[in-house]
Amino acid sequence: MKRSTARAERTTVNGSPVVLHNARLIDGTGAPPVVDGALVVDGPRIGWCGPAEHLPDGPELRGAVRVDLGGRTVCPGFFDVHVHFALPGPAGSPAAGVGEPVSYRVLKVLDRLRTTLHNGVTTARDLMGIDAGFRRAVAERRVEGPRLLVAVAMLSQTAGHADFRLPGGLDGLEAAVALPGSPGNIVDTVDEIRARVRALVAAGADCVKLATSGGVTSPHDRPEWLGLRPEMVRAAVEEAAAYGGLPVAVHAIGEAGIAAAVRSGVASIEHGYALTDELRAEMAARGQFLVPTLLETMAEPDPARVPPAVYEKAVRWHRTAQESFARSVDAGVRVALGTDAGLTAPHGANLRELGLMVRFGGLTPLKAIRAATADAAELCGVADTVGSLTAGRTADLVVCGTDPLADIDSLGDPRTIHAVVKEGRVAIDRAGVLRDAGLPGLVPQR
Repeated sequence: MKRSTARAERTTVNGSPVVLHNARLIDGTGAPPVVDGALVVDGPRIGWCGPAEHLPDGPELRGAVRVDLGGRTVCPGFFDVHVHFALPGPAGSPAAGVGEPVSYRVLKVLDRLRTTLHNGVTTARDLMGIDAGFRRAVAERRVEGPRLLVAVAMLSQTAGHADFRLPGGLDGLEAAVALPGSPGNIVDTVDEIRARVRALVAAGADCVKLATSGGVTSPHDRPEWLGLRPEMVRAAVEEAAAYGGLPVAVHAIGEAGIAAAVRSGVASIEHGYALTDELRAEMAARGQFLVPTLLETMAEPDPARVPPAVYEKAVRWHRTAQESFARSVDAGVRVALGTDAGLTAPHGANLRELGLMVRFGGLTPLKAIRAATADAAELCGVADTVGSLTAGRTADLVVCGTDPLADIDSLGDPRTIHAVVKEGRVAIDRAGVLRDAGLPGLVPQR
């Protein structure tokens, strides 16, 4: 991400900074909240943040616009490090994409991006389904959405989690989700996976997504099966490190797949339902992240719409996930918020994950917020620019009408998200709290 001076990019109507005061500040680092805080938005960046009594009284703030937030809480913009914007969630069926023009599928993605941003997620990592063009369109403010990091594809071997080829010859994943020109998902040799990782780098991927275990929804496998051989995982990690130092995120549910991923040095285990104490200790020692995707486990698939085998897998493994998470937290495994939104979890409900992390993992609300902000930013490699309310960081802010430390579940209700600011620009202002701030809208009127 490019750095640029706030002075050169000031975007307020009158060119002056904006002081948000009479606010409770939760900065994302895990530090205690500042009950009577103030924050300075200076163009696209945070100019200052801290107790209101220490607010600087120098020439740089003379003429600043001052906005009283009436005791509302300000958090950093939240992350969801595991989403699938190309998938519809419970609002539809991925199979519908087979009969839709690509242009129509793209337009539906734009709506999901907007909804996710408006509900408090200012950075999202899409782990299969959209390409670098969406990232560019959001970065250029052509469309509304969270800042994007994209994996483009998900790699597994034949009969693995990325293999949705059906008996009639149709590749369900490619037909319903993939965009024309995207690198394929199936790799069966070490040489193939090396070449495919390079193709993903060429396609603009920000990270590499592998599937080392079977999955709940995939037709040919089971979560306890090894979905990608260890030598192939090691080759992918090596190539990703050599080509831009890309992190590797791994769908891994069963023990065999988790072990192959952890011991190959990946950055994050996505799901990690069957983690053992030994593997937890290894992850903690390596500093690897767990992305538990608890929200995805809260809704069972409709038995009338899925094969019996898929329904049975979902019931079993979702319970395992919920029972496993607390042991991972207790073992010191680092955690980042991800929801798998688009699969069974709905787009825009991402922050419900916070309450589930507290409920199933025993995290304090403060630690859950850190997992969704500063720690998630570290996993994504962007902690030097976003993820906390720190002077010099990008002004990504969520203004909420509740105290999330007293009621963490409230952040999952869009009505409590009173305003969202991204890069110093207002994405949504439901409560009108920023109407007098002079901050511009996110997407310019053309």
